[in-house]
Amino acid sequence: MAMRKQGQLSPSVTGISPKEGPPGTRVTIRGENLGQNAKDLIGLKICNVDCLLSAEWKSSGKIIARTGPNKTVGDVIVTTKTGGVGTCTVTYRCYFVATGPLQESAVWIDESETVNYALGRNRPASPILTEDFANPLGLSDEGNQGKFPEDDLLDIFPEGSGNTTLENFDAAWFLLENHHGTSFDDLKAGLNHLKRNSVRAKEGPISFVKTNLTSFIDCQDSMGEMHRKLLDDDVQFKGGCVTDELERLLNCANSEADILFQEVLGRKDKADSTRNALSVLQRFKFLFHLPYNIEKNIKKGDYDIVINDYGRAKSLFEDSDIKIFRRVYEVVDQQVTEFREMLHNKLLELPSTLDEQKKLIRYLIELENPGDPAWECLTNQQQWLLKLLNDCKKTHIAKDKNSILQQGEQTQESSNLLSGQRIPVPGFTRHGSLKSGSKDHSSGSTHTPDTAGWRFKTPQRVLFVEELTDILTESFPDFWKLGQAYFSGNLVLKEAEKAQKIDTSKHAAFKKMASEIINLFSNLMRAAFLPESLESIDPELRKSFGEWAESKTDTPGAWLPHCVRYVRSCVGALSNLDLPPDSLEISQELAFDMRTHCMTTLLKQAIEDTKCLPTRETWVVEADDVNGGTTQLPVLFENIVNETIQHLHEVVMKLKPGEERIFNQRTIQKEAISLCTQLLQEFSKCLEWLAFNGDKLSHTEAGTVPSKDDEQQEETVPPLDKRLIIMLSNCNHMVLRVTPRIAENMDKHDYPETNKVLKAALASFEDVDSRLFEEYVEQKTNPIVGSLEQNMYAGRFNWNECLKPNGVRSYLKEALMGLIQVHAEVFAISPILVGRVLYQVINATSEEICRLVMCVTDFSAYGALQARVELIALQDAVGLFGTEESSVAIQEALNELPELPTDQDKRFVVGLLDSFKRRMKFQLMCFKSDPVIRGPAS
Repeated sequence: MAMRKQGQLSPSVTGISPKEGPPGTRVTIRGENLGQNAKDLIGLKICNVDCLLSAEWKSSGKIIARTGPNKTVGDVIVTTKTGGVGTCTVTYRCYFVATGPLQESAVWIDESETVNYALGRNRPASPILTEDFANPLGLSDEGNQGKFPEDDLLDIFPEGSGNTTLENFDAAWFLLENHHGTSFDDLKAGLNHLKRNSVRAKEGPISFVKTNLTSFIDCQDSMGEMHRKLLDDDVQFKGGCVTDELERLLNCANSEADILFQEVLGRKDKADSTRNALSVLQRFKFLFHLPYNIEKNIKKGDYDIVINDYGRAKSLFEDSDIKIFRRVYEVVDQQVTEFREMLHNKLLELPSTLDEQKKLIRYLIELENPGDPAWECLTNQQQWLLKLLNDCKKTHIAKDKNSILQQGEQTQESSNLLSGQRIPVPGFTRHGSLKSGSKDHSSGSTHTPDTAGWRFKTPQRVLFVEELTDILTESFPDFWKLGQAYFSGNLVLKEAEKAQKIDTSKHAAFKKMASEIINLFSNLMRAAFLPESLESIDPELRKSFGEWAESKTDTPGAWLPHCVRYVRSCVGALSNLDLPPDSLEISQELAFDMRTHCMTTLLKQAIEDTKCLPTRETWVVEADDVNGGTTQLPVLFENIVNETIQHLHEVVMKLKPGEERIFNQRTIQKEAISLCTQLLQEFSKCLEWLAFNGDKLSHTEAGTVPSKDDEQQEETVPPLDKRLIIMLSNCNHMVLRVTPRIAENMDKHDYPETNKVLKAALASFEDVDSRLFEEYVEQKTNPIVGSLEQNMYAGRFNWNECLKPNGVRSYLKEALMGLIQVHAEVFAISPILVGRVLYQVINATSEEICRLVMCVTDFSAYGALQARVELIALQDAVGLFGTEESSVAIQEALNELPELPTDQDKRFVVGLLDSFKRRMKFQLMCFKSDPVIRGPAS
């Protein structure tokens, strides 16, 4: 029994067609894992009869064979070398059929079974026997409605038959087939009829004579009549022999019979001769059809069949002395020689897959190709890889030089158009910046490189990195794996039984070949991105790695993560190949240097992008109940920083197997901390510059051509006080939310010393916030405080000559309306800043009013009432936003006024205050609730 090999599945038969038939039936067997080829099939049993000799293997899922002599139901079992003994989920039914003397049969028929010895000459027979044998029950079948399905009978009685003459006769089958519609009473009558016939057959000759006495008497009379006529004939022939004529007639009959059977037997002999000739042709048709089959299979690509057929023919006919066989074999040998040359040429054609190369090498070894095809393939593939890398370098350097020339021409054209209409740039908004939220097609960056429209195309060095890494990633693993398979002896399958001689002395040469490829790849990449790293090598050798044209700007930072991802992916693929340590170290050093270069470039690019953010300020405030009103500037800055952090995480922090953490080197760590701190501090400078100089920004200074939208934007730049509160809100938002989020994101990605970076950034924003706040409070306080004295004494008002008060005077109402205006302006931008601003403005206003009141030397009674009413009205009006300083100042001013002499005066003051509060209730509502929590003052 063939044992199953490790990793191989056993054969499984899932279908057979037809499902039944007599011996010699041609059947099609279908299933899974029925053998890898014809040699793999070593056993086939149908109903436990070996049918391997007639088996014809078509594929791993199909076999054609003929059934053997048997009459049973059984499984179909396939046995292979690789899978062992298989299983079966279907059954096949084999049965015998009656074959006449003149019918053809695929198997030998035992004719003795077709002879009924009961009908021999030496035993008497009765017509009654035949009649009873045909209908043993003596019943009519007129009552049967239709015929009982034969398939159902086969399922019910798989081993039975309804034929009474066969050994496997089954009475139940007979009854269902012939009397399934007969009543029970009729069946009982038929049983009695069968019993009577049985008893009659057992009574013997005497009973037979008694039963047929009349027949015997008739026979006796007939014989007497025959004797009388015989005597008459004897007299008629005058003593001659009566049997002569009978003998003559019998001889004539015998001659006629011989003639008849000679024709039949002659046809049989001819058929036997034809069958023998066809058998001979069938036996050797493999050789005669082999040239055609080889040509057909080569065109179809069935090389395994060609090699198997050739090996079979070689073992059978290589040493044959028969001329016709030798002649055909020479034709086959010539075809195989041409086939071998074709395979060798195909092996040297590149590119090609690893599996295809292994197959071709195995084919050549099995065809006994001279030389070492595997080593020839390795050397050819190494030279092909080196040529591909160098050709890639030359092609992209030439294209890069052409693009530099085009850059100069288009730059000149752009400078000529600065005074004309703005040049549309795909993916860019005003001031040469990328649209908010738009991303690069390969790196996903929203950085805004200072480029014109032509430069939005993919840089040539980026295309060079993509193609160079693709070449190495796609082709080098096949080269290395092919070499490993060559030295491990796995290029030829064990089933081929071909001994492969391995030259282990070539192992060192193979490692050197691999190292040359890796070294060339690394140097080509360094020449394009890190030329300073090649300064230590020979100038002529460095020149051979390529001299890229100088451009005004290096590869944009937005593309560097894309390039580094390609390099790291390529190095990671090489690390999985178990390369020699020196080759692996070369590739890993390249990846490390590219990551370092990308880190510094991205951070510097982010700083430059931050410096350009003032040109993207639209002064459109987006209100937010949580964060307050802010412009798009903090969001743009946070996007720049977060994308930079994300890119740095991919190219710097996120390690792959075999890579070193980049921040392990202290110099790189210090540079990263410095650049991150500078990046965050740069945005605080942008906010301060926009607040004080936002109206001075011009497109000519930004280096772009203004459009109609840009001109409208310049017209809508808010005045200084509004710019101050907007930038103050942005600064507050940065301190409270954005900067901590950025620091948290940096800490999440394992950036070094994030607390130090956060502390420096917050200090910078707090300094800017302090300067902006002081300027804004001064801008809002001066108009209110400066108009108080003038408005208080409008109309030559005199405290000593004041009439009876009838309410709060206009100067206080105007001051309160100024405070309400400040509240509204700050609340519209950032509710969280309302209290902070109003505390200062109200404090200054209260102190100024109190100073003016305390400067009065003489009050009349009504003047004192008027001053008291206005001071108390101011104190009650500011409500929640009154400070301790303002309350102390008002109280000091009230103490300078004369006391109210009577309760009537007190009620008079209260009445005036109530009237003022009723009239100003709607205006003063803003001072009665906290703008942040939106609740009443406690």
